[in-house]
Amino acid sequence: MAIMITDECINCGACEPECPNTAIYEGGAEWTWGGGTALKEVEIDGGEVVPGDAPQTPISDEFYYIVSDKCTECMGFHEEPQCAAVCPVDCCVDDPDYRETEEELLAKKAWLHQEA
Repeated sequence: MAIMITDECINCGACEPECPNTAIYEGGAEWTWGGGTALKEVEIDGGEVVPGDAPQTPISDEFYYIVSDKCTECMGFHEEPQCAAVCPVDCCVDDPDYRETEEELLAKKAWLHQEA
């Protein structure tokens, strides 16, 4: 599964630099597929191809947020999700809407970083 940031977030920003996939963004900030990854373009639902550096709509305007499609729970990088490890208010939690196996998370990591 991916990690999500709850509305208990105090916007301290401790989590953002810890993410190896750059999946965490400040509230209101646009995100990109390519930021922190090797993706040059991504085919999204419906077959549309989006450039990796194309700005995407923020998921939250109020709190830091995690782009679930870029979150690998730090699998392949660390033993545990680093955002949750450094969060002072424990608001980085499992996202029940995004359940993924270890194999799926490792495959996502390989895709994000274009590993052979």
